[in-house]
Amino acid sequence: MSISTQALLREVVAASRILATEGVIDSFGHVSARDPAAPDTFLMPRVRAAELVEDADILAFHLDGTPVAPTDLRIFAERAIHAAIYRTRPDVMAVCHHHAPPMMPFCITGVPLVPVFHLGATMGAVVPLWDSQEEFGDTNLLVSTPEQGDSLARALGPHWTVLMRGHGVSVAARGVVELAFRCIYGMRNAQAQAAAAALGQVRTLTPGEAVAAAEFNLRPFAMDRAWEQWRRRAGLPEGNPA
Repeated sequence: MSISTQALLREVVAASRILATEGVIDSFGHVSARDPAAPDTFLMPRVRAAELVEDADILAFHLDGTPVAPTDLRIFAERAIHAAIYRTRPDVMAVCHHHAPPMMPFCITGVPLVPVFHLGATMGAVVPLWDSQEEFGDTNLLVSTPEQGDSLARALGPHWTVLMRGHGVSVAARGVVELAFRCIYGMRNAQAQAAAAALGQVRTLTPGEAVAAAEFNLRPFAMDRAWEQWRRRAGLPEGNPA
C-alpha cells in the first residue's frame, strides 16, 4: 500500500467517525474514497457502524463492487451506490450514503431540498430525487445491484447530492474533506429550510448565489478549519487532510 493510499485510508476512517459524531450517519451508512494511486478502485469499510470504523476495517474494491482481495469479512450490499457513482463520474473522489434525520422528510414528501443559506449551498445548487419504484417496482429499498446503482447515478447526474425516496441520501465530492463538508452542511440546510417553512415563506438562494457560495465555502481555508474542529469533536488526533 502506498503512502498516499494509507493517508487516504485514514481519511475514510476520520470521515466515518466525524459524520457519526455530527449526526449524519448512525449505525447505518458508509463513506468511501477513490484511490488516486489506483483510480479504478475505491476504499470502503467492511460492515460496521461508522463511529467504530478503524484502519483495519477498510477494504479495497474494484469499480464493479468486487473486493480487490478475497475476504471473509461482511461487506456492504450498498457498495453498489459507491461503485456506480465512481463509474459514472470520473471527477468524484469520495461518496457517502446516509439517512440523516433532518433530510428524511424531503425524501418522503418530495418537497424540493434547496439551498437556503450560504454554507448550505455546498450540498449543490440542485438536489434531485430518485425513486426506485419507477424502474424497479417494489423492493426492500436498498441499492444492492449494479442496475440500481447505475439508475441512482443517472439521477445524481452532474450534481453532488441526490435524495432517495423513502430511503436516504447519497453525496458525492471531489475529496473526503469536501464530502464531510457537503454532508454536514446539506443536513444543516435541511434543518434550516424546514424550520423556516414552519415560520412562513422560505426565501431560497438564487441559482447564482448558490453556485458562488458553494465555490467560496469549498476552498481549503474554510474546509480545513471545519475539519480540524470536527476531528477534535470526534476524538481523533489533530492533523491536516492528506
